Amino acid sequence: MINNYVDGYCTFLRIRSPADACKEYDFKGNLPLDLRAETGRILARWDSVGWGGMVSEDKWRGNFRSELVEAAVEMYRQWSPSPEPEWVTSVPSGRRPELVLNFAKQLSNSLNLPYRPVVVKVKSHEEQKLQENSFHQCSNLDGVFSIQGNVPDSPVLLVDDIVDSRWTLTIVAALLRQAGSGLVYPLTLATTNPRM
Repeated sequence: MINNYVDGYCTFLRIRSPADACKEYDFKGNLPLDLRAETGRILARWDSVGWGGMVSEDKWRGNFRSELVEAAVEMYRQWSPSPEPEWVTSVPSGRRPELVLNFAKQLSNSLNLPYRPVVVKVKSHEEQKLQENSFHQCSNLDGVFSIQGNVPDSPVLLVDDIVDSRWTLTIVAALLRQAGSGLVYPLTLATTNPRM
């Protein structure tokens, strides 16, 4: 199912923060280059034939199957980011706290990279898909995440399950860079955004 990979894009994440949308994080206008994530990779389109259907099924079951871990490892090896990530972290979820965490840990084990749970969700927020526009998508996440613990200054693989508005990964990547991490490479299982 290699042909189901969604890759080759250069505008994976957001670059410009709407005015007054992220007051707590103090992100204004164009994010500085040193706070931006690198180009990432997405395994599939949400609910598509193949991997996308598996992601959809497994998200509601509450556990991603081992085939998706294996597919993500294969995608990562074909991608071969440079410089290579030296550790893995993930975006925490308040609704299903173990779902992405378990997937990211399995992926890190398969890649022989240490997993570090440095991204912490410190307050709840509404679902991103319910937000009307970029301003609301960004402000909905303002102050939601913080970085805690020891952050290595080396490149990191940032894992999430679904990408839609792209603001979650944009903000978490910026926070990781602010905390002293190296380059941030996002990897997600699926996108619900038809434009990606």
